[in-house]
Amino acid sequence: MKLTAIFKLFVLLLFVQSTLSGCSQITDVKTNDDMQYNELTPFENFVILEKGTERPFTGEYVDFKENGTYTCKRCGTPLYKSDDKFDSHCGWPSFDDEIDGAVKRVPDADGFRTEIVCANCGGHLGHVFEGEGFTPKDTRHCVNSVSLDFVPQDKKKNMDTQKAIFAGGCFWGVEYYMEKQPGVISVVSGYTGGKTKNPSYEEVCSGTTGHIEAVQIEFDPSKTSYEELAKLFFEIHDPTQVNRQGPDVGEQYRSEIFYVDEQQKKIAEKLIGQLEDNGYQVATKLSKAGEFYKAEDYHQDYYERKGSLPYCHGYTKRFN
Repeated sequence: MKLTAIFKLFVLLLFVQSTLSGCSQITDVKTNDDMQYNELTPFENFVILEKGTERPFTGEYVDFKENGTYTCKRCGTPLYKSDDKFDSHCGWPSFDDEIDGAVKRVPDADGFRTEIVCANCGGHLGHVFEGEGFTPKDTRHCVNSVSLDFVPQDKKKNMDTQKAIFAGGCFWGVEYYMEKQPGVISVVSGYTGGKTKNPSYEEVCSGTTGHIEAVQIEFDPSKTSYEELAKLFFEIHDPTQVNRQGPDVGEQYRSEIFYVDEQQKKIAEKLIGQLEDNGYQVATKLSKAGEFYKAEDYHQDYYERKGSLPYCHGYTKRFN
């Protein structure tokens, strides 16, 4: 039997296992009552929500080679770029990298594989494998075609994302609430506002770097706006506190917005004015965005990994 035939037989056996166990592998999917999802066919629902698997070598994007961006079939979030797609002859579309923050890895119910899901809506994509040597990145995202949509390169301009940077106390809590906002693609905890390059958490806590704890948000402006995110920022922390947030005390916990352009600055100034008109003595500073340094890995998705709620942040409605 030829090697290719043997490999295809192995893939088929893997498919049968995934199909038989798919319905029993349903785990928590990130949901939000305000999030708008695309309508799914019964088979799309089976794969994306019930974690099933399409048959190998049958998907629309297995041998697809056009330039553009692959998005989540369920919520439309950009997931993969065509430059990262390669032919692994496994029977499903393969990518050796994802758009930063768009894909989440979780242990599979089978106990030995790693599942990949859309970080925005939790929709099942497939599995990720490492150490196979297909590309220099040594990573293979094995994705069901049915979990994807494709946007050609000439239409990609309609998918441009924007960034926002907020600091409101411990970045764990700010990250927790921002990740749940519809239209948010990714939230990264990190440090900004100072002069020290590549600061560590210990250095920031020492108060010698000028940096503070902050989050950098990438969002889809067609699904949410900077103003909506800024309003949420003011409502998930106390903007009247100076150099602290709840039990966390220190300049690194101050409230500050780092605007990336003049439009963001004007929106922040408008919202601060509305809060002051409502009687709040706002301590939030406004500064031009500078270099943002990603925090250590153990700070990312802290509350999600811990399975608990923020201890120093909570939602309080402050805008009409």
